[in-house]
Amino acid sequence: MTDGRGDALTPEASARRDGLERLELAIDGFCAHLAKVRGLSPNTVRAYRCDLAAFRDWAAREGVEPLRATHRELRAYLTELARAGYSARTLNRRLSALRGLYRWMSREGLCDGSAAAALASPKVSRALPKTMSDAEVERLLATCDTAEPAGLRDRAFLELLYATGARVSEMAALRVRDLDLRQGQARLFGKGSKERIVPVYEVACAWARRYLEEARPALAARGGWARDELLLSTRGNPMSADALRDAFERHVRLAGLDPQLTPHAMRHTYATELLGGGADLRSVQELLGHESLSTTQVYTHLSVERLREAAERAHPRA
Repeated sequence: MTDGRGDALTPEASARRDGLERLELAIDGFCAHLAKVRGLSPNTVRAYRCDLAAFRDWAAREGVEPLRATHRELRAYLTELARAGYSARTLNRRLSALRGLYRWMSREGLCDGSAAAALASPKVSRALPKTMSDAEVERLLATCDTAEPAGLRDRAFLELLYATGARVSEMAALRVRDLDLRQGQARLFGKGSKERIVPVYEVACAWARRYLEEARPALAARGGWARDELLLSTRGNPMSADALRDAFERHVRLAGLDPQLTPHAMRHTYATELLGGGADLRSVQELLGHESLSTTQVYTHLSVERLREAAERAHPRA
């Protein structure tokens, strides 16, 4: 085998070139697996491909045979990224892509993936999620003009968001049949289409009922044909998650609240209120639809912090 200038390659250089070519094919195969088997979005697959392309370029530059890369060589790659100033979060993302690729290559019989599996993840400081006070929620709800169909819709949307702790994407997917107002519950479909039933308090049920009776029929009529989606636009079309985010942000501006507040702040507030009220962590995990309990545990820090603040305000020696 020769290089680009026609000179013969050494056996080692030939093996490295062959390894890089096989890595390129493996990245293509892995990304196809992510898209077709795991059902990841095009943007996510593109991000994986970019991260793995950066590793391929590093291996070519450093003369590393990627399908035989040792634990030390892979650590050297991560060390170079850290020295270049990449954050721990970015390092973890790159490492996750590497582990996934090597795990897939190992299953396909292309290489031994143990070196990548043994790499330790950099510790990431976890920022506490932003929440809202009761007064802020009340100010937000008060901005809805319930004399108008759109305002009544927005009031029902915000009440249900606060009552269920739903993701905004779950609210966009909510259908009329998913609400059982007599039982006071809603059926939500979370990540991976996982279904869960969450209770809805009576005030939110009352606003949802009023929206269904007074506003939704008028909005649906503007669309020209019957729909089952719960939340409809002023043109009678189903509201997307982006449209609901826009509506939320509009009411945040009207209420004069922190412009960085998002619909997810309502979800964070919901979880914190439940834990502060004595709900156990497993129950909150189920209500939020979290895959892992560790995702829910961040709210315990918020609850402890709120208790500490209350104690400091109330205790005579604080």
